[in-house]
Amino acid sequence: MRHEAVAWAESVLCEPVVEVTELPGGLTSTMLALTQRSGASSVLRLMTKDPWRAHGADLTRRERAAQIQLLATPVPAPVSLGLDAEGVATGVSAHLMSRLPGAPATHIDAATVAAMAEMLAGIHDVRPTEPFRDYQSWAWEAKWTVPTWSRQPDVWSRAFDLLAAGPPTYEPTFLHRDFSHRNLLWLDSSISGVVDWVETSTGPAWLDAAHAATNLAVSCGTESATSFLTAYAALTATRPDRYWLVMDAVGFLPPPGKKAFFDSVDELDRLDAWLHEVMTTDLRP
Repeated sequence: MRHEAVAWAESVLCEPVVEVTELPGGLTSTMLALTQRSGASSVLRLMTKDPWRAHGADLTRRERAAQIQLLATPVPAPVSLGLDAEGVATGVSAHLMSRLPGAPATHIDAATVAAMAEMLAGIHDVRPTEPFRDYQSWAWEAKWTVPTWSRQPDVWSRAFDLLAAGPPTYEPTFLHRDFSHRNLLWLDSSISGVVDWVETSTGPAWLDAAHAATNLAVSCGTESATSFLTAYAALTATRPDRYWLVMDAVGFLPPPGKKAFFDSVDELDRLDAWLHEVMTTDLRP
């Protein structure tokens, strides 16, 4: 499969690929960094991992469409170079795109959080020519089971009750939908790239902010997450909505019988602490 995929990429690039390196961290896909004979670099997404593989055609088409919409904006997104959504040439859904400079952050500090908030506000200012699909909740009702590892099960029960009451009204906004420090590249102290646009959607801006906050909370703790929300609220002159924050936190639970995306004791404890923060603290700036 990899050989066929690289051969397809060469046909799109119109030059040979002299080096192939698998990039770390791909949850949904195999991500290959391609170095071309000219010295230029590109990235090839191959939708090889279940359950995303079954939806690969839609995901890669959506990513390409998002990147096209972002071409004329200040958002530093990759440029789409080629698409084999049905995997005719590559065997799986494939998307070839430019490779952006920079690397993931190795340390999260106040400046990192502030830059993230500013970038997300800029993404939400994008007005695509056609709306993307409506957002999908990842807090499915099948997940509404109090986790056995929680130190405060009553908080989870209250969170499930909040979700059962239904979402508040919101103004539809262009969403990255998987915005987090994990999907950002940095050069020095500046964001040089926003990657992984396969989940691009239309929905509530605070759901995007909530996802970034949950990721920060699980990785670093509640202080970074709260600081991010405060910065985003100040930039957008809006207030956090508990519903979207809860929806995102609950979305990190695995479906019954499935393994969580993370399972270290520290990460689970931080998710537990973040939900408690969201449910019991006034998060208004």
